Amino acid sequence: MTHSLSLPQGPVTLPVTLPLPPTTRPRQRTHAFTATAAAVLATLVLAGCNTAPAQPDARIAVPEAYKEASALAAAQAADLAQPAADGSRWKPAEPSEAQARGAWWETFGDPTLNQLEQQAEAANPGLAVAAARVKAARALLSSSQADRLPQLGVSAGVARQKPSAAEQGLSADQNIAPSSLWRAGLSASYEVDLFQRVANSVQAAEADALASQANHRSVLLSLQADVAQTYFQLRTLDAVVVLLTQTASLREQSLQLAQRRLAAGDVSELDVARARTELATTQADLQAQRGERARTEHALAVLLGQPPAAFGLAAQPLPADARVPMVPAGLPSALLERRPDVAAAQARMMAATARVGQARSALFPALRLTADGGFASYELRDLFLWSARSWVANAVLSMPIFDGGRNRAGVNRAEAVLEESVADYRQTVLGAFGDVEDKLSGLGSVRAQTLSLSEAVVAARRSAELADKRYRAGEDSYLTLLDTQRSLLAVERQAVQLRGAWATGTIGLIRSLGGGWAPTPPGQTAATQPAKS
Repeated sequence: MTHSLSLPQGPVTLPVTLPLPPTTRPRQRTHAFTATAAAVLATLVLAGCNTAPAQPDARIAVPEAYKEASALAAAQAADLAQPAADGSRWKPAEPSEAQARGAWWETFGDPTLNQLEQQAEAANPGLAVAAARVKAARALLSSSQADRLPQLGVSAGVARQKPSAAEQGLSADQNIAPSSLWRAGLSASYEVDLFQRVANSVQAAEADALASQANHRSVLLSLQADVAQTYFQLRTLDAVVVLLTQTASLREQSLQLAQRRLAAGDVSELDVARARTELATTQADLQAQRGERARTEHALAVLLGQPPAAFGLAAQPLPADARVPMVPAGLPSALLERRPDVAAAQARMMAATARVGQARSALFPALRLTADGGFASYELRDLFLWSARSWVANAVLSMPIFDGGRNRAGVNRAEAVLEESVADYRQTVLGAFGDVEDKLSGLGSVRAQTLSLSEAVVAARRSAELADKRYRAGEDSYLTLLDTQRSLLAVERQAVQLRGAWATGTIGLIRSLGGGWAPTPPGQTAATQPAKS
């Protein structure tokens, strides 16, 4: 229930003091005052309601299927991907953002990658920052929840005082001796949450904690994906280095052959110069790739939380039969529940909604109950005598009358933040859909290229073999041999890079889908298994 009541602004405090003890209170006025106070409080309690607005409408048209999923399904049907070690296929995990993703990287069957993932999760500074933010958000939630309970305190002390004669209404020649006042007692206070100020504060803190936890999971998922992608980039570079090393060895053999044929008078010095040029060019390219490999290794060390100088990873060229798991896209609706960034955006929207109610409650009356009781005495030995007892209880009702528009500005700001959070949520969802479509398109393209390029590699190797034989027999020029060798190097290098792109693209799709997935039951394929809802 929402009020549109226009109230004056500024603080007005209406103290309601509880009745005095029976021996001192005026009896004729007690019943009337008590009835009036009870009526006021009952009216306020009945009128109290949640000032927070209804959950904003942030609905987005969700497609029934991904546009680029058909190309991926065709690639899966063609068995372009490697199955898991047990021969099972894979399907999306149950759509639940808070569900544990599991060690999805283990489906690649690489012990080194498994070890690197564990190291990164244990030592990455960025993940530690996200974990600390979760801890801070939970502490703020506990602080907000404390406002729902009465606040109790204890105090004890002594005061030494000497009032002047004028303060006591005495003549100036009167001498008042100093005295000590000893006190000990308890205090209690409680805010009656008439207009859900405290409740909205707690709801906002709860949503902030959920957003913080979702951000932590998002950082963790990104870290896991970054480590896996960097690792496969490193192995791809290792494979390129091996290929260039072999090519440099062949170039050196070609140079020696050209030099022998020049000495025999079969070729001109031009062939020797060309062979030497190709050898030097290949060696320069090899050094460049080694430098790129070193920089990638440094990046992996940083992800693992280690200084690059203290980290080293032995060369592991990515083989042609490297296992890459098949990743089905599932349903677009599941994406909204699986991706941590979408969950974080939704939680921020919920927090902004609660803060609108918190800001609006400042325009309405607030009721605070306080009580103090204990003992006070001029002598310490008399402090806990029954005659030294004292107590006071208050019910203070306050509401704004005039504050220069401060409270209204706070409401406007909270509503603007809510509008921003709704737009941010919609943008995050649309970005998530676009991200998945991009990853599906890229992975399908890589798989199609891999299929076509495998035939090109076979043909290029055969061409290079025939050209070498014809050159040695003197039937073709060195330029023909050089051209076929260049084509072979380019095709083989592209094949190596596509293998790496296949692995990193699969990891990118897993990240876009929000994490890992569960194995498909026996007798079903990934293409026919429906996603769980």
